[in-house]
Amino acid sequence: VTNATFSISELVQHYPRGDKFLKKCFSQFITSDTVEWFESKGVPLKAEPDGRMFPNSDNSQSIIDCLINETKTANVKIRTGINVLKLEKQDNKFNLQLNNNTEEYDRIIIATGGSPKLSGLTWLEDLGHSIVPPVPSLFTFNMPQEKVKTMMGLAVDNAIVKIQGTKLQSEGPLLITHWGMSGPAILKLSAWGARILSEMNYHFYISINWSLIANEEEVRAETTHFRNDKKKLINYRPFQLPTRLWEYLLSKVEIDPDKRWLDLSKKEFNRLVNILFNDIYKVEGKTTFKEEFVTCGGISLADINSSTMESKVYPGLYFCGEVVDIDGVTGGFNFQAAWTTGYIAGKNVGA
Repeated sequence: VTNATFSISELVQHYPRGDKFLKKCFSQFITSDTVEWFESKGVPLKAEPDGRMFPNSDNSQSIIDCLINETKTANVKIRTGINVLKLEKQDNKFNLQLNNNTEEYDRIIIATGGSPKLSGLTWLEDLGHSIVPPVPSLFTFNMPQEKVKTMMGLAVDNAIVKIQGTKLQSEGPLLITHWGMSGPAILKLSAWGARILSEMNYHFYISINWSLIANEEEVRAETTHFRNDKKKLINYRPFQLPTRLWEYLLSKVEIDPDKRWLDLSKKEFNRLVNILFNDIYKVEGKTTFKEEFVTCGGISLADINSSTMESKVYPGLYFCGEVVDIDGVTGGFNFQAAWTTGYIAGKNVGA
């Protein structure tokens, strides 16, 4: 529902796009306001260790029921199965052309969400708005050529992942899947690198630092004290690596897992240090899940008043949610951007 980050300066750091815009918005409605709002409606929230917040019921129906009940209380009419064919303004009124008739309104809020294709935003571009072309954000990495997929289901608590040839880097939990890699470290990289990775056509190399030590010489020094040990490699894992991952890394650098540490040759030790610090994988595509799908792009923030969410191009027209060029990393941040911009638009459309 949201994230238990209650400082504006910390909260905006989780948005690859729209952070400066949101800084002003969050001064009106922030995460703590979201918690207070839901709890005032009888839906208490709880925070997970990573900051994600859920209803105490652990059931999304609690949130759905809450929102539906509020529409009834406020006498909001919800109409489904109606196509909006055209929107135009005449004499300070908005004409909304529907599939069966045309209706007139004083003010309108656009809350249609992100569009995966530019064509889904042309109706707003036709009104004179600037559109930042949408590309996917928050996706997992496909690795069809990599044997690491044989360890599908393996989760690593923390790893540093870099995209070669760029400055993109992320740290966090990593999950190996039957198609490649996922988990917060990968999803954050996909969000921050959304445009760059799109330009690469989702073909690139990543390097993984399993040691979490920033300098290769320090990794070497940290691993050196293993060199004189009589234990077998398979029984003495550095950096508390999961056993399956350690076995895989040894196989990848072609070192016998039953070999003793003290019997390692200099070349073998160097290969081991290198793979712990700089393990390379080829990415060839992406996979997007329904629950993770977020777009980077939308209505340009230059066209929107951050104090009211009103269009600078079309007075009386308001925007909220992912239809604008704002997106966050995984963890409840995209929900919060929607709650905040929705609150501001709703407050001002009725002013």
